[in-house]
Amino acid sequence: MLPCPYASYSPCPLTTHVYRMAGATPGAKLRKELGLFDVYAICTGAMFSSGFFLLPGLAAAKTGPSGMLAYLFAGVLILPAMFSQAELSTALPRAGGAYYFLDRALGPMIGTIGGLGTFFALTLKTAFALVGIGAYASLYVEVPVKTVAIALTGVFVAINVVGAKESSGLQRVLVIILMGVLAFFIAQGLLEVFVDQTPERTREQLTPFMPFGVAGLLSTIGFVFVSYAGLTKVASVAEEIKNPDRNIPLGMILALASTSFVYVAGVFILVEVLDPDELRSDLTPVATAAAAFFDWLPSGAGVVLIVIAALAAFASTGNAGVLAASRYPLAMARDRLVPTSLANLGRFQTPTRAILLTGAVMVVFILTFDEEGIAKLASAFQLAIFALINLAVIVMRESRIRSYDPGYRSPLYPWMQLAGIVISFVLIAYMGWMAVLFTIGIIAFCIGWYVWYARDHVVRDGAIYHWFARLGERRYEGLDREFRGILKEKGLRDEDPFDEVVLRARVLDVSPDASYEDVLRDGARLLAERVPVPLATLEQGFLDGTRVGATPTIRGAALPHLRLLEISEPELVLARSRQGLELEVTDSLGTAHAAVPADEDDPLVHAVFLLVSPEDDPGQHLRMLAQIASRLDDPGFMDAWQAAPDAQALTDLLLRDARFLTLRLRDDDATESLIDRKLMDVQWPPDCLVALIRRGDTMVVPQGRTVLQEGDLVTLLGEPDAIQALRTTYLGGA
Repeated sequence: MLPCPYASYSPCPLTTHVYRMAGATPGAKLRKELGLFDVYAICTGAMFSSGFFLLPGLAAAKTGPSGMLAYLFAGVLILPAMFSQAELSTALPRAGGAYYFLDRALGPMIGTIGGLGTFFALTLKTAFALVGIGAYASLYVEVPVKTVAIALTGVFVAINVVGAKESSGLQRVLVIILMGVLAFFIAQGLLEVFVDQTPERTREQLTPFMPFGVAGLLSTIGFVFVSYAGLTKVASVAEEIKNPDRNIPLGMILALASTSFVYVAGVFILVEVLDPDELRSDLTPVATAAAAFFDWLPSGAGVVLIVIAALAAFASTGNAGVLAASRYPLAMARDRLVPTSLANLGRFQTPTRAILLTGAVMVVFILTFDEEGIAKLASAFQLAIFALINLAVIVMRESRIRSYDPGYRSPLYPWMQLAGIVISFVLIAYMGWMAVLFTIGIIAFCIGWYVWYARDHVVRDGAIYHWFARLGERRYEGLDREFRGILKEKGLRDEDPFDEVVLRARVLDVSPDASYEDVLRDGARLLAERVPVPLATLEQGFLDGTRVGATPTIRGAALPHLRLLEISEPELVLARSRQGLELEVTDSLGTAHAAVPADEDDPLVHAVFLLVSPEDDPGQHLRMLAQIASRLDDPGFMDAWQAAPDAQALTDLLLRDARFLTLRLRDDDATESLIDRKLMDVQWPPDCLVALIRRGDTMVVPQGRTVLQEGDLVTLLGEPDAIQALRTTYLGGA
């Protein structure tokens, strides 16, 4: 059998074997339930909490009024990590975020460090947030802070076990409450500073601005950097996000912009309103400030609002933290780097065991560390991970893996990534020996785990060996197969012309005595009529593809394909063989070269899709191949392909989904009412349009005055509800 570069497109025995050799555990995928606002809510909720409601006082103790600059600079310095995470998340939307990226880019040992280390950093950060809930709750009720934090850990674990949708629903509510109250707080605070307070008082509060010098400011930047670490937390749930190419980068950018403004403006207000000594020792500085300038509200209502916002912020961080952190053991278990039982999904289709493990580790951290210790340790390791993430983008781009196809590309590559690497290590150096030793200790623990347990469970190397291809045997070809499988799951982009290409595709109904080689030659002839490429070049390219094993064969279908420098847009030929074809071509010496379809129960192919695309857009080419492969996976596709009555039906079958419908106008069914009517006179449903009319062998461009005729094939595009309404009206809902 010749190698099948698209084997991962089909859940056949060969695919399962490849998947296991890659070190992965086949299993159910997480449901895609999260939209743009969910991405924004996860990022925003994860960034506020401790960063705004606890850390400003601790930051003031380290650098004085310049703490606001520390937050501003930290927000700017997170940009390389944010852009890199966005690129990797849109290319590889898989549970596990940093782990998955580092593993596939730098290999399983670095992946183990990224996975276990980030898991610990996230659980530390989440534990810090839940400690903050107890601190703010104690303003009104005398409660043991750590006991409250442990109880809330149990609550959020339970919510996440029920499902990501329920967890994200709670997240949306919490973020709406939080942002509403903070907008009120900032508006009132700025009014207090610039209207009710004298300029002399303002200058006095800012003096001395940087009492501990530049070193103090740099140290504080690293200290408050944890406040922005939640921005990239959403990468760990990328597998559950709808339309990740748009929603991940846009959600992250919106979250960073709004959070940075609140941090800088909010800390400025705290510095101006509170006594410096009081601020430095205050674990609830925002509530204290609210009490100072919300005195016009009755019965301390202003403080109550801030406490509500703080509780919402800490709760959103706790909830998002459990959601994100639990995806790391899930992803690592899929790859057999930790016990595979952690990849099992429970009755609610959530990684129950991974979530329970996350809760248990959080409880240990809550009982072990104090507030400042948690923040500093989490920040240090997160900085190290950000450096590796930036390196991962460089490795992925330079590896030239064709199926690495991010929907969003980081700007200013590679300078953005190089700056991110340098920034991370500079900030770590200013955070003190404890943070550095903790980071080294975590790395040593992860390497030990890899050597003791994980190394014997994986057969896989990262993309770095594609970069250094001269190392030969260390280049891991399974990585490209895996990325192609991800392309299939992601589907097309909005700008991909797949529908238009299929609609104008030429169709061949293969005669019983034709061979596969005849089909390739006939398909090349039809393509040569449309593209400025010599017929001989097309024929030779398709024939060579089968000879060298570069033609994917999937579920009774073959996908010969070429990328050509001379063409500007893709073209497609569809061929159907009812009797089936043997995939065999001969070379110049008369030697036969054969490929066997992945479905070994039927060694013949009944569908051949010949695709040519521009050389300069390999990502689009692969996505279009992946879309065809996805249709081939649909139950009953090949039976319907064999039974299709004509060329139009074959085309429609490849397009068929909730947004497409083709009607053949007949005088003996419900479509009779459309015959002899102008398009403008037909009451089509909203959100629907006529895309194409095929009249015999002629394509008719739809216009308002076009008169429909009996026998016309009318192709309509629209929103699913509109298409279903048409289907019900003219086809009886079929």
